[in-house]
Amino acid sequence: MQHNHQAAISYADGHTIVGVLGGMGPEATVTFMQRVIDATPAEDDFDHVHMIVDSNPKVPSRIKALIEGDGENPGPTIADMSRRLERSGADFLVMPCNTAHFYWQDAQDAVGIPVWNIVERTLDRIAGDMPKASVGMLCSPALRKIQLYEGFAESRALPLLYPDDENAILDVIRAVKRGRGRQPDTLSALARGAAELKERGADVLVLACTEFSVIGNALDVSLPVVDSVQVLAEQVVAAAARS
Repeated sequence: MQHNHQAAISYADGHTIVGVLGGMGPEATVTFMQRVIDATPAEDDFDHVHMIVDSNPKVPSRIKALIEGDGENPGPTIADMSRRLERSGADFLVMPCNTAHFYWQDAQDAVGIPVWNIVERTLDRIAGDMPKASVGMLCSPALRKIQLYEGFAESRALPLLYPDDENAILDVIRAVKRGRGRQPDTLSALARGAAELKERGADVLVLACTEFSVIGNALDVSLPVVDSVQVLAEQVVAAAARS
């Protein structure tokens, strides 16, 4: 088989180019891109962030691989996407899907550019604003199973709390993927999870699933809410502004 060793594309003005590992899911990827646009102080098209997006809904299911245990490993697909984005000229990569960060190392090992870690950046935001806060996790049950946040949280002295009814939370994620995220029963299920975490002592809630970011503006809760997608978007804008 002949391999294509295409050189990276270069742009004459040297502006920052962000590569987006997307499609996990598609609506969450669009939400992330819209957050980047909304966070950018722009007067013209030229002021916006240059993004190269691989919105690939054919990445093998993270839920099947990590929860059900009978799915194809998404790591090789994510690594291939990373290489394509690097060849296309990206200066760094972001992956607006928390659960997919179980395969973060696959992405980073595949390229010579940084792959940002949404978990670290989200928890750094909380540790800076609310040291030692109890963090209520609104996330895929897969995150709890694989303990994706645990090591990062422990090193920042941030205890984590998870909702007891994981099936209800998983149903919300699946509803968003089916385009039913804004149905009243879906929104009420997410609200119940948030209320439970508050009752158990959470000081702050984290939207640690990009599907929840899609509907998070409908979440009415009297706790601070840190949206991992919003954190990522704001930091992308800041990085691009420094170029």
